[in-house]
Amino acid sequence: MTKASLIALAALALAGAAEAKPVTRCGWVQNPTPANWWLVDRAGEWTMSMQGGYQARGMDDLPDMSTKGWVETNGSYGYGCGCMRVDSDAKSRRITRIYSARPVPLKQCKADRALPKP
Repeated sequence: MTKASLIALAALALAGAAEAKPVTRCGWVQNPTPANWWLVDRAGEWTMSMQGGYQARGMDDLPDMSTKGWVETNGSYGYGCGCMRVDSDAKSRRITRIYSARPVPLKQCKADRALPKP
């Protein structure tokens, strides 16, 4: 095998390793204050957006997450339950891309003993 072939194979392997497949995460969708969003699922807390800073791709397309129940804790801000198809970075604990999201009834998150209380 030539040196060029080895380099090409190594590049393909690295590109494939860096590509993550989207996963579905379900849990508490928290929006306690403007532009601050987290998802808390069985794996922990994932940052989706921070006011004046980080924002996952796809945040602008997030549907109204309050349609299946929403608990207001700060005016209209608060939390609900939802499922999202996302890419995430375990090291930074961030959702990096939101492909789709849907609200689910609060009872789904309340019934999941693996989820902490919001």
